[in-house]
Amino acid sequence: MKATGIVRRIDDLGRVVIPKEIRRTMRIREGDPLEIYTDKDGGVIFKKYSLMGGLVDFAGQLCETLNRTTGQVTVITDRDSCIAVAGVPRRELAEKSISPQMERLMEGRQVYQYKQGDEPIPLCADSDKYALSTAAPILSEGDVLGCVLFAGTDRLSGGEVEYKLVQSIAGFLGRHMES
Repeated sequence: MKATGIVRRIDDLGRVVIPKEIRRTMRIREGDPLEIYTDKDGGVIFKKYSLMGGLVDFAGQLCETLNRTTGQVTVITDRDSCIAVAGVPRRELAEKSISPQMERLMEGRQVYQYKQGDEPIPLCADSDKYALSTAAPILSEGDVLGCVLFAGTDRLSGGEVEYKLVQSIAGFLGRHMES
């Protein structure tokens, strides 16, 4: 654990306020679920909970299948980071934070496809190496859970097939999360 130097008191209802700086840094938004852990030393640990986190193996298999079918770099994200990757070495994208532009795109709840002449949307927050070619948000019970996307480094091309594939897989994952 890393000490922050911030001390907060628990109120009479058992609540504690997580400081704004920490929420911003950790990308914790109002309404986000937090998982609570305890350690053997008596510490309490809050961890962001990702509904998509339980699907990492399944998402990885979907990415592998989409990559073999299309030959494109395929990624599935939760709301904060890349959880499954195929078509590039895993260490290049797995568990990397998504870019703010990508976050806004997901919140828009529309399928995206790069058009020649548009400004490319970077996939990761800390790198412009990979940009979105085609992306569809994963929606479940009205909430955005993540995104299914094809990415690239230079030739950001996508056609009707890629558009329909990300749309279909995102819809399937969304319905899967509802059950």
